[in-house]
Amino acid sequence: MAFRVEITARAKGNVDVILRWLLSRQAGDAARRWFQGLTDVVASLSNFPSRCSLAPESAVVPFKVRQLTYGRKPRVYRVPSTIENDAVIVHHTRHGRQKSLPVIDRS
Repeated sequence: MAFRVEITARAKGNVDVILRWLLSRQAGDAARRWFQGLTDVVASLSNFPSRCSLAPESAVVPFKVRQLTYGRKPRVYRVPSTIENDAVIVHHTRHGRQKSLPVIDRS
């Protein structure tokens, strides 16, 4: 079964901030490769999204939050998501060193 991947405005905003930061560091080609790679791995959530491990946020909310990771240390990014019916909802894109989110808003 293929899932629909929905990306929240917050997650898109997170990616915009990261991409602008990379571009401000004169990382033009690397920034574009990072963005394309992230886009590809997020799209892969349409196939078997439950393959992703549970995110730390799952401990504080009454539903499962999964996390896809992208990149290599020390540049690993977490993509927390939830599975709702036939959709995967991407809530954020965060650097792996950032603290866990206190709450995932399902709206």
